[in-house]
Amino acid sequence: MTRSRTRLERGRNALGPALQLVHTGRAPTRAVLTTELGVTRATAGAVAAELQTLGLITVDARPGAPAGSQGRPSHRLSIADDGPVVLAGQVHADGYRAALVALGGTIVATTPSCQTVDADPAQIIGELVAAGADLLATSGRRCLGAGLAVPSAVAEPEGTARGPLHLAWPPGAPVRDIFNRCLADAGLPADGHCGNDVNLGALAEHRHGAGHGARHLLCVATGHRGVGGALVLDGRLHTGSAGLALEVGHLTVDPAGRPCQCGSRGCLDVETDPLALLDAAGRAPGPEGSLLDQARDLIRAEYPTDPAVRAATHAVTDRLGQGLAGLVNILNPDRIILGGLHRWLLEANPGRLRAAVREHSLWGKDSNAALQPCTLDHNSLVGAAELAWQPVLDDPHTALQPETAQQ
Repeated sequence: MTRSRTRLERGRNALGPALQLVHTGRAPTRAVLTTELGVTRATAGAVAAELQTLGLITVDARPGAPAGSQGRPSHRLSIADDGPVVLAGQVHADGYRAALVALGGTIVATTPSCQTVDADPAQIIGELVAAGADLLATSGRRCLGAGLAVPSAVAEPEGTARGPLHLAWPPGAPVRDIFNRCLADAGLPADGHCGNDVNLGALAEHRHGAGHGARHLLCVATGHRGVGGALVLDGRLHTGSAGLALEVGHLTVDPAGRPCQCGSRGCLDVETDPLALLDAAGRAPGPEGSLLDQARDLIRAEYPTDPAVRAATHAVTDRLGQGLAGLVNILNPDRIILGGLHRWLLEANPGRLRAAVREHSLWGKDSNAALQPCTLDHNSLVGAAELAWQPVLDDPHTALQPETAQQ
């Protein structure tokens, strides 16, 4: 007993790193965990057992050995099926969505997105939190935190939405304070965290999706309106000195192009978003579905057969390639992932987009940046959950101590 306790004390500082390895799928077995942590098998076993005691993971001591394998198979590690969750929310130009997200980036439950965004951020955030509280009540799961993704740069340390260009919110809206007040009003004892939707989508993709394993990951994505960007360096978001970095939507790709809300013309924000594609194809936005869904459906259904849609898709693709090339010249990423409409432009004609990047890039064919689509559904929601999970990933024992003390 004493020896086991000593091993656990030695491994206490390894609880967070161990949970992060299981959370991101990098330690599927205890043997891999031992190697990744650089500890003894006994210490890794004690750490895994403690995480299981905390209700965060499951340790399977009797995994089936693959056919033809030799030796005793290692214990398998997985996220606990009935473990705690966090509340995640996303607000965008066409509505909001709330979800419960477990460790591992798994969405346990979600509401549909079907609400017009009010000009008062407190109104829409309050409705989002109320919807999330209903999900929690139905699930019966413990909530350890809450995260919110918004289509705006979020200034730090204030937690204010500095540039909600496609919402009617006032600039500088204190979204983090509002979020925490709404959580308290709903009776949810959870700390609320806020961030830019594309930043959070990139974080989620890096941990659980197309960006997994990249050291210098650039993400460029269209939301329901506008274009955002994010950079993940060695596993951490690069947000600049005040949280305002990587506003890639305001790179100019056509000086004579459409006027942008930032005051310039021809920005990526207005030249490569869903509205730009619909306009270039001569299609007026319809009343049903979001602009993002309408643009996706147009490409998938009519790109192969309609010359106007094909020409519009090529024009928007070329402008996107020009903007991406400028970012490659500045940032030299090893991987670029594309979300929203940009993902479907790549899907429609991958050769054209890659050629456009090479043509305008300083490095041309020598650029080592792989170009891939994002792979996670609702990656901004999953990224908002990552903000909420981070205190648990940093120190699982302290984060769950209140419940442990009550038992």
